[in-house]
Amino acid sequence: MHRRRRSALVLSAAALVAAPLLTACGNDAHPGAAAVVGDQRITVAQLENRVNEVRSAQRDALPDDKQYEQVIAKTGGLTRSTLHTMVLDKVLHRAARDAGVSVTRKEIQTMRGQLEQQAGGRKALEAGWLQQYSVAPKHLDDSIRTEIEAQKLARELGADMNAQDGQNAFWATLSKTSKKLDVDLNPRYGTWDVKTSKRADLRTPWVREVSGGGTARAAA
Repeated sequence: MHRRRRSALVLSAAALVAAPLLTACGNDAHPGAAAVVGDQRITVAQLENRVNEVRSAQRDALPDDKQYEQVIAKTGGLTRSTLHTMVLDKVLHRAARDAGVSVTRKEIQTMRGQLEQQAGGRKALEAGWLQQYSVAPKHLDDSIRTEIEAQKLARELGADMNAQDGQNAFWATLSKTSKKLDVDLNPRYGTWDVKTSKRADLRTPWVREVSGGGTARAAA
């Protein structure tokens, strides 16, 4: 991203882990589900499909077997980090909805155009998000929508993301929302034990430094 467009939300993977966002019941109450967020289920099949889309895009981008194997080795935790992203996006969406925040198609198209211009074109943008954030091209618009949603939520909260108090307010809102949704993670994918900081290196597109007034995304 262009330095001049780097954003105000200075969130890091460490901040993500430090925030008491998500909890897991650690039981088998929802067979077939990778996670349950409120009344929404993320099924194992949906999770596997999302992971397969990323792997397919990586394969297309790297026809050389050795390069592809290196990428696979570097992203061995893709399934768990993908589930993290899917759950956290739902938490953010609910928090934004509760705050009266919505995102229009025009806003998505506008931001995408800006990002493509900065990256050097559509393919370059898609390749960059695939490589850095494990977002398959077909889900890029969804990811951009979440970017905008996070930015607008921060503004609605009056949270200055250049200040610690602002960051605290933003994450406190997500924490409150996640508790309301009673997030239940299938134990086969781990737990959301923030005390262990075992996901401290997790990155997701909407916890990344982006355009002015934008948000910080962490990576998987």
